[in-house]
Amino acid sequence: MGAIIVTGIPGVGKTTVMEAAAKARDLRIAVYGTVMFEVASARGLVASRDEMRKLPAETQKAIQKDAAKRIAGMGDVIVDTHCSIKTPTGYLPGLPAWVLAELEPTAIVLVEADPQAILRRRQGDGTRRRDDDSLEAIIEHQEYNRRFAAAYATLSGATVHTVYNQDGAVEDALAQMMPVLGSSKPAHAKPSAPMGAR
Repeated sequence: MGAIIVTGIPGVGKTTVMEAAAKARDLRIAVYGTVMFEVASARGLVASRDEMRKLPAETQKAIQKDAAKRIAGMGDVIVDTHCSIKTPTGYLPGLPAWVLAELEPTAIVLVEADPQAILRRRQGDGTRRRDDDSLEAIIEHQEYNRRFAAAYATLSGATVHTVYNQDGAVEDALAQMMPVLGSSKPAHAKPSAPMGAR
């Protein structure tokens, strides 16, 4: 199976879907940001994750590469990471070419949900403060993730698969993801139609 990348915008329920998939197949989840922090911390560069973004760009790039090597060495693993990162100057790739070259993913899974459902989930999450919770921003970010995923597939040869995570339907989302994980179990639910497309 190798590395399967699972990604989705904040509030889409990516973690819930990944945890269900990992449990179903007894797979390890590698959170890319956590592995990057472990690399940086071991080098004595940072004491907290918040300090990561303050490192020089070249240092961050080197840490990204080392983290990718570590994850690639884990074997069959689900990689939790960002597909794209919204910044004031535009969207950044969450998986630059040097990361894809190390990971050699077999599949990229986009977890999506209805934009209105994502907005409700974000508004109900008091633990996070987000810059822009507008419906339009959510729709745009999901669209950019699709574009970035297509580019990553072109660079890596990985397949791209979309899983629709509707409210209260984690089992349905898991059934959609099982074929990507190489399960012999038939999916007991068909993927829902894409939501939020313009």
